[in-house]
Amino acid sequence: MQDSIGIPACFSSASDDHHHHGAVIRSGKTVYMSVYRTKLAGHCRLITITWCKNLMLHGLSVTVENPEKETQYSCKVELKPWYFWRKQGSKRFTVDGKAVDVFWDLKSAKFSGETEPTSEYYVAVVCDQEVVLLLGDLKKEAYRRTGCRPSLIDPILVSKKEHIFGKRKFSTKAKFHEKGRCHEISIKCKNKGSSNNVVGDGDSVMIGGVQVQPEMEIRFDGHLVVHVKHLQWKFRGNELIHLNKMRIEVYWDVHDWLFSPGLKHALFIFKPVFTCHSMSPFSLFSPSLSCSSSSTTPLSNETRSSTCESVEGRSVSDSLSSSSEYCLFLYAWKVE
Repeated sequence: MQDSIGIPACFSSASDDHHHHGAVIRSGKTVYMSVYRTKLAGHCRLITITWCKNLMLHGLSVTVENPEKETQYSCKVELKPWYFWRKQGSKRFTVDGKAVDVFWDLKSAKFSGETEPTSEYYVAVVCDQEVVLLLGDLKKEAYRRTGCRPSLIDPILVSKKEHIFGKRKFSTKAKFHEKGRCHEISIKCKNKGSSNNVVGDGDSVMIGGVQVQPEMEIRFDGHLVVHVKHLQWKFRGNELIHLNKMRIEVYWDVHDWLFSPGLKHALFIFKPVFTCHSMSPFSLFSPSLSCSSSSTTPLSNETRSSTCESVEGRSVSDSLSSSSEYCLFLYAWKVE
């Protein structure tokens, strides 16, 4: 298994982001990452859980951020089909002089065709006799195995990032509320034939030597929520959609799909929005976990940094509505 991929681009520099994307291409793996904020070894830190999958193995990586240095601490597990004993175990590494243990049990894990397991598993991160992060539904088994108590501070889900490959249609599943149901998100890029034979007339673009009018559709649970025509002029943008009682900001950047040769990705960001009087399910954290931040432009590689404010750079007190901290980042790699 290759080196740990690291934390999402919104928390890293542009050079780190470039290295991260290169690793994804070289590995040929579907990658699914979840970033949590919690207190570990005396500091507020980001813990990244990375699942990767290819034809030969499932991989699990746990990465802990060092808030004062560029270095990171990581623990990696390979789940090759013939390594049955590796589907349950533990590993230890050190973070700022503190021992951190990672326990996992994936013997009966159900993946249901996904990169991340859906049930019958646990992954636990332990430090100072506390379970600071626990994933999976086998919680009783995890506490019994670790012999440690739950942490007094609940971890906060900051973001999820997924890398998927496809030709014209890209699909994933996501939850935008801790107790909400899972929604199926599909993105389809289609090329509408142009009857105009003049190249560069403003309404069409040349793709593969053919003049077309590209369009994009985004659907939630089969329902069309975003339809972008003349995509060659609207390759970057955003829309606010309504999903049940929730509003979601949808951002897209598909420039490289249209204008860059070779294997390139588009970036989609889905960010829940809540009114000031409602409570964001992913942002209810202790003041001790609050981190200072600067405003960001989510689709710009040059300005990505810590994202504790909203994508639009607004603070909660400056607006009638506020974005939750949670974001879903979807990297769609288009394979011709």
